[in-house]
Amino acid sequence: MKNIIVGTAGHIDHGKTTLIRALTGVDTDRLEEEKRRGISIDLGFAHLDHAGIRFGFVDVPGHERFVKNMLAGVGGIDGVLLVIAADESIKPQTREHFEICRLLGIRHGMIALTKADLVDPDMLELVKLEASDLAAGSFLEHAPIVPVSAVTGQGLEDLRAALLALAQQAAGRRPDGLARLPIDRAFSMRGFGTVVTGTLISGTLRVEDEVEIYPGARRLRVRGLQVHGGAVGAASAGQRTAVNLAGIETSDLRRGMTLAPAGLLHTTQAIDCQLNLLASAPPLKHGAPVHFHAGTAEVEAEVRLLKGAGNLEPGSSGFLRLLLGEPLLLLPGDRFIVRMFSPVFTIGGGIVIDNAPSPQFRKHLALERLPELLDAPLARRLFLWASEQPAGARVSQLAARAGALPAELLAAAAQSGLAVVKDPEPRLVPLSVLAATHEGLRAALAEFHRRNPLLPGMPKSAAPGESFLIDAILPAARDIVAEGEHLRLAAFQPRMQQDEDAAAAKMEALFRDAALAVPAVNDVLAQSGLDPNRARTVLQLLLRQGRLIKVSTELIYHQSAIQMLREILAARKGQRFAVAEFKDWTGISRKYAIPLLEWLDRERVTRREGDKRLVL
Repeated sequence: MKNIIVGTAGHIDHGKTTLIRALTGVDTDRLEEEKRRGISIDLGFAHLDHAGIRFGFVDVPGHERFVKNMLAGVGGIDGVLLVIAADESIKPQTREHFEICRLLGIRHGMIALTKADLVDPDMLELVKLEASDLAAGSFLEHAPIVPVSAVTGQGLEDLRAALLALAQQAAGRRPDGLARLPIDRAFSMRGFGTVVTGTLISGTLRVEDEVEIYPGARRLRVRGLQVHGGAVGAASAGQRTAVNLAGIETSDLRRGMTLAPAGLLHTTQAIDCQLNLLASAPPLKHGAPVHFHAGTAEVEAEVRLLKGAGNLEPGSSGFLRLLLGEPLLLLPGDRFIVRMFSPVFTIGGGIVIDNAPSPQFRKHLALERLPELLDAPLARRLFLWASEQPAGARVSQLAARAGALPAELLAAAAQSGLAVVKDPEPRLVPLSVLAATHEGLRAALAEFHRRNPLLPGMPKSAAPGESFLIDAILPAARDIVAEGEHLRLAAFQPRMQQDEDAAAAKMEALFRDAALAVPAVNDVLAQSGLDPNRARTVLQLLLRQGRLIKVSTELIYHQSAIQMLREILAARKGQRFAVAEFKDWTGISRKYAIPLLEWLDRERVTRREGDKRLVL
């Protein structure tokens, strides 16, 4: 069943609540004061199942004193039912509610001329013309205008038909996206505990889901769900939803908080946005305080203009930054309303572009990027955000910034010129950054080889750039080789100078001529003719080339001596022997025999068995 949320709008006492009662049979005035005074003070809710569509109605108060309550109800609606009493026509709150709906980007709706039974046909026609003039050039320009009477039933069928047409036009909300429920009520129910309600504006909530309260950073469990009074296992986007929460008291919750997946999002106290200022508003000054309304939340905010030193003029739009007095969960694309601080009235509204703007407040940079971010698809926004950081951005960071699930980001990365790199969690990195890392490493290795022609390569720890970027480029970098903890150019081969060649030959001869009774390493280095550092580097090269073999810290053998030793033992395969016998076979002392035998054990040429060894 398709779910459509319809919000009422209109002046006080124009019959919004009575009309909803006539359509649904539900009295949305739930407060004792509302019933006593005959006006709506807070939000009311009802639903209607009609022709395979479930309509959820959010009935808002029309009194100017309660516009903030009205704003808490219209943020999650799919269409508006603008109510104009035929006996009074358009009034101040009619216009303000209508402007609010325009500023919130609501695209669908209809106009109901209530109390049609109280006026004659000429008056009804006049009010209809005034309603048409009000809607001209707006999303309601071609919307149906339906005269109705909740008393006689006149026009109710026409209104239901208009609702069906609206449902066909409205695209509905994504049940597969990130779940988000702005809270409009929090209360306690006997036998259940804490319950919050709201319109699920995206995604799906399920019983036993772990969720988080934003702001507040409290992780909670969904104990139960209801949609329009009936228990369900899951609630989807576009449904009025009641959530029974475990692990929190009602006193810790308030209107304006948001339920969303745990550990994924972040609140913000600064947004970059586009603001449309109403023609009826005064000029908006840099530093001006305003009331900021988004979803069900209301906080104070301060304006930071991004362009020049002038004001934002009435009837114009501009990019600016808003500094919020309290943290809120806001995502790109969210609509908001701003109202004058004092006296309080609606002056404009806009759309969130960036919920994590750079604290480095450079106006010209912000103005350059915001127009591109405004209408950019997810893939482009990811690329722009990742490009603003030297080494890309973690997927978890971008998920909070984009308001999208990590799987969505990974899918979009393939279309955006970004590579997925482990750090150890996934990170999105521009391909240009990987190319620059590759080029920088190649240049650094060339310089390293020039300065250190005998060393096997540069230690990974000394390589320029982030280690995770280097790990990312190595699999496809055919010109760079990783050998253990060293990196080298594929074409590099260690080369010695003439005096180093002579020293290498001399050191090799000293070890070869000594056979199994090798000289001390320091003695060989001293006889090489090189300074100690260069001599040791040449020795390391001989070891890497396999011309010399290191048996222990103090003993190094020529490869020919080791080969001779292997042949001696190969002739005795399967034989058990003691250290004394090994000394007899090789003609060496215990000083050399013990380290050699331990090395042979490690090489699995022999195996120790108690006091003896077995030739394998």
